[in-house]
Amino acid sequence: MKNERINSLLTHPNTLTLFRIVSVPIIVVLLMMPNRFTALLAGLIFSVAAITDYFDGYLARRYGLVSNLGKVMDPVADKLLVSCSLIMLSALGWMPAWVACIIIGRELAVTGLRNIIAQNKMDVSASSLGKYKTGFQIAAIIPLMFHYPALGFDFQAVGMFFLWGALVFTLWSGADYFLRFRKLLRG
Repeated sequence: MKNERINSLLTHPNTLTLFRIVSVPIIVVLLMMPNRFTALLAGLIFSVAAITDYFDGYLARRYGLVSNLGKVMDPVADKLLVSCSLIMLSALGWMPAWVACIIIGRELAVTGLRNIIAQNKMDVSASSLGKYKTGFQIAAIIPLMFHYPALGFDFQAVGMFFLWGALVFTLWSGADYFLRFRKLLRG
């Protein structure tokens, strides 16, 4: 009985969302003391946190655990995780700060637009471009966090490759959102 309650709590979508939020300050602290070990640990924690984004949505839909708390906190957790990671990577000089500004600015602008869309009782689910954007952002952040070369593998170069893709999809998906819902902005 006790094990079932613990298992239920640990696999509840809101717990997974909370894990993403709690992982943010841990990642920030680890990256404040950059070395091979802390960078690797930060990258691993970010990876696990990024994976929970898929599972919390899946579990919520599959088991009918969709909640207002989850609807609000899930995107907040995602934005916190990505934004804080990009800020730390920029602060370390491991990526250009202007790229972080564009990505974070787009996230804030689209979040505001999605609130307007939701108030008008329209569908605010992520587009396929938004999913590609998220995938490229995650694919960029993980190797950028690992940063240090290992076994002849240049994590920094791989991270930068995906970062440029993330930038393209970030701008493209943001423009797509604003073009699709431009009538709401005029009215």
